Amino acid sequence: MTIPLEAIRGAYDAVARDYAERFRDELDSKPLDRALLEAFAARVRGRGVVADLGTGPGQAARFLHRQGVEVVGVDLSPRMLEEARRLSGDLPIGWRGGNLLHLDVPDASLAGATAFYAHVHVPREQLVGAYSELHRVLAPGAPALLAFHVGEDVLELDTWFDRPVRLDFHFHPWATVLSALDRAGLVVEAKLERMPVVPLEHPSLRGYVLVRRGTTA
Repeated sequence: MTIPLEAIRGAYDAVARDYAERFRDELDSKPLDRALLEAFAARVRGRGVVADLGTGPGQAARFLHRQGVEVVGVDLSPRMLEEARRLSGDLPIGWRGGNLLHLDVPDASLAGATAFYAHVHVPREQLVGAYSELHRVLAPGAPALLAFHVGEDVLELDTWFDRPVRLDFHFHPWATVLSALDRAGLVVEAKLERMPVVPLEHPSLRGYVLVRRGTTA
Protein backbone atom coordinates (compact mmCIF):
# COMPACT_ATOMS: atom_id res chain seq x y z
CA MET A 1 0.00 0.00 0.00
CA THR A 2 1.29 3.45 -0.92
CA ILE A 3 0.61 6.35 1.43
CA PRO A 4 -1.50 8.95 -0.46
CA LEU A 5 0.68 11.92 0.40
CA GLU A 6 -1.14 14.40 -1.81
CA ALA A 7 -4.51 13.48 -0.29
CA ILE A 8 -3.09 13.80 3.23
CA ARG A 9 -1.47 17.15 2.47
CA GLY A 10 -4.65 18.42 0.83
CA ALA A 11 -6.83 17.34 3.75
CA TYR A 12 -4.68 19.10 6.34
CA ASP A 13 -4.32 22.18 4.17
CA ALA A 14 -8.12 22.33 3.88
CA VAL A 15 -8.79 22.17 7.63
CA ALA A 16 -5.64 23.91 8.90
CA ARG A 17 -7.24 26.95 10.55
CA ASP A 18 -10.08 25.01 12.21
CA TYR A 19 -7.71 22.25 13.31
CA ALA A 20 -5.26 24.77 14.75
CA GLU A 21 -7.93 26.61 16.71
CA ARG A 22 -9.23 23.36 18.19
CA PHE A 23 -5.89 21.85 19.18
CA ARG A 24 -3.60 24.84 19.75
CA ASP A 25 -3.92 24.61 23.55
CA GLU A 26 -4.78 20.92 23.91
CA LEU A 27 -1.81 20.21 26.18
CA ASP A 28 -3.47 22.35 28.85
CA SER A 29 -5.94 19.47 29.34
CA LYS A 30 -3.38 16.65 29.13
CA PRO A 31 -1.25 16.45 32.28
CA LEU A 32 0.28 13.10 31.36
CA ASP A 33 1.38 14.40 27.96
CA ARG A 34 2.95 17.44 29.62
CA ALA A 35 4.77 15.27 32.15
CA LEU A 36 6.17 13.03 29.43
CA LEU A 37 7.29 16.00 27.36
CA GLU A 38 8.91 17.60 30.42
CA ALA A 39 10.86 14.41 31.15
CA PHE A 40 11.86 14.15 27.49
CA ALA A 41 12.96 17.80 27.45
CA ALA A 42 15.16 17.27 30.50
CA ARG A 43 16.94 14.52 28.63
CA VAL A 44 17.59 16.38 25.36
CA ARG A 45 18.00 19.98 26.57
CA GLY A 46 21.30 21.46 25.44
CA ARG A 47 22.23 18.48 23.28
CA GLY A 48 21.29 19.91 19.89
CA VAL A 49 18.27 20.17 17.59
CA VAL A 50 15.15 18.15 18.34
CA ALA A 51 12.45 17.62 15.69
CA ASP A 52 8.73 17.59 16.44
CA LEU A 53 7.49 15.40 13.60
CA GLY A 54 3.94 15.91 12.36
CA THR A 55 3.98 19.15 14.32
CA GLY A 56 0.57 20.38 13.11
CA PRO A 57 -0.11 23.78 14.69
CA GLY A 58 3.03 23.38 16.79
CA GLN A 59 1.66 22.84 20.30
CA ALA A 60 4.28 20.24 21.26
CA ALA A 61 7.09 22.22 19.63
CA ARG A 62 6.13 25.34 21.61
CA PHE A 63 5.97 23.31 24.81
CA LEU A 64 9.45 21.90 24.20
CA HIS A 65 10.76 25.39 23.42
CA ARG A 66 9.42 26.65 26.74
CA GLN A 67 11.35 23.79 28.36
CA GLY A 68 14.58 25.12 26.89
CA VAL A 69 14.84 22.72 23.95
CA GLU A 70 16.15 23.80 20.55
CA VAL A 71 13.30 22.54 18.40
CA VAL A 72 12.16 22.46 14.80
CA GLY A 73 8.62 21.54 13.75
CA VAL A 74 8.20 19.34 10.68
CA ASP A 75 4.92 18.80 8.83
CA LEU A 76 3.67 17.68 5.43
CA SER A 77 1.06 20.46 5.20
CA PRO A 78 2.20 23.98 4.20
CA ARG A 79 -1.02 25.50 5.55
CA MET A 80 -0.55 23.77 8.89
CA LEU A 81 2.96 25.18 9.10
CA GLU A 82 1.53 28.63 8.44
CA GLU A 83 -0.76 28.12 11.43
CA ALA A 84 2.18 26.99 13.57
CA ARG A 85 4.07 30.16 12.66
CA ARG A 86 1.01 32.32 13.35
CA LEU A 87 0.43 30.81 16.77
CA SER A 88 4.11 30.89 17.73
CA GLY A 89 4.72 34.57 17.00
CA ASP A 90 8.36 35.51 17.46
CA LEU A 91 9.41 32.30 19.20
CA PRO A 92 12.69 31.05 17.67
CA ILE A 93 11.29 27.75 16.45
CA GLY A 94 12.18 26.48 12.97
CA TRP A 95 9.37 25.19 10.75
CA ARG A 96 9.93 23.05 7.70
CA GLY A 97 8.03 20.81 5.33
CA GLY A 98 8.74 17.12 5.50
CA ASN A 99 7.58 13.61 4.64
CA LEU A 100 8.01 11.16 7.52
CA LEU A 101 9.18 8.44 5.13
CA HIS A 102 11.83 10.66 3.53
CA LEU A 103 12.94 13.42 5.88
CA ASP A 104 15.19 16.15 4.53
CA VAL A 105 17.50 15.75 7.51
CA PRO A 106 21.12 14.54 7.52
CA ASP A 107 21.95 11.14 8.97
CA ALA A 108 22.43 10.99 12.75
CA SER A 109 21.88 14.74 13.11
CA LEU A 110 19.02 15.02 15.63
CA ALA A 111 19.42 15.09 19.40
CA GLY A 112 15.91 13.70 19.70
CA ALA A 113 12.45 13.64 18.17
CA THR A 114 8.83 13.67 19.19
CA ALA A 115 6.07 12.21 17.05
CA PHE A 116 2.66 12.56 18.67
CA TYR A 117 0.25 10.74 16.33
CA ALA A 118 2.57 11.66 13.46
CA HIS A 119 2.35 8.13 12.03
CA VAL A 120 -1.44 7.92 12.20
CA HIS A 121 -1.75 7.81 8.40
CA VAL A 122 0.91 5.12 8.00
CA PRO A 123 -0.50 1.61 7.40
CA ARG A 124 1.13 -1.22 9.30
CA GLU A 125 3.00 -2.47 6.21
CA GLN A 126 4.96 0.80 6.15
CA LEU A 127 5.60 1.30 9.85
CA VAL A 128 9.03 -0.31 9.67
CA GLY A 129 10.00 2.10 6.88
CA ALA A 130 8.75 5.11 8.85
CA TYR A 131 10.55 4.04 12.01
CA SER A 132 13.71 3.23 10.02
CA GLU A 133 13.71 6.82 8.76
CA LEU A 134 13.41 7.99 12.37
CA HIS A 135 16.35 5.76 13.26
CA ARG A 136 18.38 7.25 10.40
CA VAL A 137 18.04 10.86 11.54
CA LEU A 138 18.63 10.30 15.26
CA ALA A 139 22.15 10.65 16.62
CA PRO A 140 23.55 7.56 18.36
CA GLY A 141 21.86 7.21 21.73
CA ALA A 142 19.29 9.94 20.96
CA PRO A 143 15.72 9.36 22.18
CA ALA A 144 12.33 9.70 20.53
CA LEU A 145 8.93 9.94 22.20
CA LEU A 146 6.02 8.59 20.15
CA ALA A 147 2.26 8.57 20.70
CA PHE A 148 -0.30 6.56 18.74
CA HIS A 149 -3.85 5.22 18.76
CA VAL A 150 -3.94 1.65 20.14
CA GLY A 151 -6.20 -0.76 18.28
CA GLU A 152 -6.97 -2.41 14.98
CA ASP A 153 -9.29 0.19 13.46
CA VAL A 154 -8.90 2.12 10.24
CA LEU A 155 -11.08 5.24 10.28
CA GLU A 156 -11.98 6.36 6.76
CA LEU A 157 -13.03 10.00 6.66
CA ASP A 158 -14.73 11.70 3.74
CA THR A 159 -15.66 14.80 5.76
CA TRP A 160 -13.53 16.58 8.37
CA PHE A 161 -14.32 19.91 10.00
CA ASP A 162 -17.20 20.14 7.50
CA ARG A 163 -14.85 19.90 4.53
CA PRO A 164 -14.63 17.06 2.01
CA VAL A 165 -11.49 14.95 2.44
CA ARG A 166 -10.21 11.47 1.75
CA LEU A 167 -8.21 10.47 4.78
CA ASP A 168 -7.51 7.21 6.61
CA PHE A 169 -6.46 7.04 10.27
CA HIS A 170 -4.65 3.84 11.23
CA PHE A 171 -4.74 2.46 14.75
CA HIS A 172 -2.08 -0.12 15.66
CA PRO A 173 -1.85 -2.81 18.34
CA TRP A 174 1.12 -2.79 20.67
CA ALA A 175 2.57 -5.94 19.13
CA THR A 176 2.69 -4.32 15.70
CA VAL A 177 4.31 -1.12 16.96
CA LEU A 178 6.91 -2.86 19.10
CA SER A 179 7.82 -5.30 16.34
CA ALA A 180 8.21 -2.48 13.81
CA LEU A 181 10.38 -0.46 16.20
CA ASP A 182 12.62 -3.47 16.82
CA ARG A 183 12.96 -4.20 13.10
CA ALA A 184 13.89 -0.55 12.53
CA GLY A 185 16.71 -0.85 15.04
CA LEU A 186 15.18 1.34 17.75
CA VAL A 187 15.53 0.30 21.39
CA VAL A 188 12.38 0.55 23.52
CA GLU A 189 12.99 2.06 26.95
CA ALA A 190 9.45 2.56 28.24
CA LYS A 191 5.82 2.25 27.20
CA LEU A 192 2.50 3.20 28.73
CA GLU A 193 -1.09 3.89 27.78
CA ARG A 194 -3.96 6.05 28.93
CA MET A 195 -7.65 6.49 28.35
CA PRO A 196 -8.81 9.32 26.06
CA VAL A 197 -9.59 12.82 27.29
CA VAL A 198 -13.26 13.12 26.36
CA PRO A 199 -14.65 15.15 24.62
CA LEU A 200 -11.36 16.73 23.53
CA GLU A 201 -10.06 13.56 21.86
CA HIS A 202 -11.34 10.74 19.73
CA PRO A 203 -12.43 7.96 22.17
CA SER A 204 -9.46 5.65 21.54
CA LEU A 205 -6.85 4.15 23.85
CA ARG A 206 -3.60 6.15 23.64
CA GLY A 207 -0.17 4.54 23.56
CA TYR A 208 3.19 6.17 24.32
CA VAL A 209 6.60 4.66 23.74
CA LEU A 210 10.05 6.06 24.50
CA VAL A 211 12.77 4.70 22.25
CA ARG A 212 16.37 5.48 21.44
CA ARG A 213 18.80 4.83 18.66
CA GLY A 214 21.56 2.48 19.77
CA THR A 215 25.04 3.84 20.31
CA THR A 216 26.46 1.67 17.52
CA ALA A 217 25.49 1.64 13.84
